[in-house]
Amino acid sequence: MQLPYLSGRKSYEDASELITIFGADAGYEAAARADRSLDLGNHIHFCHWRQIERLIVLLAHDQPLGTIH
Repeated sequence: MQLPYLSGRKSYEDASELITIFGADAGYEAAARADRSLDLGNHIHFCHWRQIERLIVLLAHDQPLGTIH
């Protein structure tokens, strides 16, 4: 899995808001928003929503991912 790049707290807040509103379908909503942004030619928002989609997947895991030190 590719880890998300978080440019600031807004990324986490957007992911949290989608999880609160859409529950298990939050990742699908983030993907839909990314696709909509791409259709509009807004590559900045496209990248933002793709990272949010990855963050939602990461937050959904109960176990740690990656190396544990």
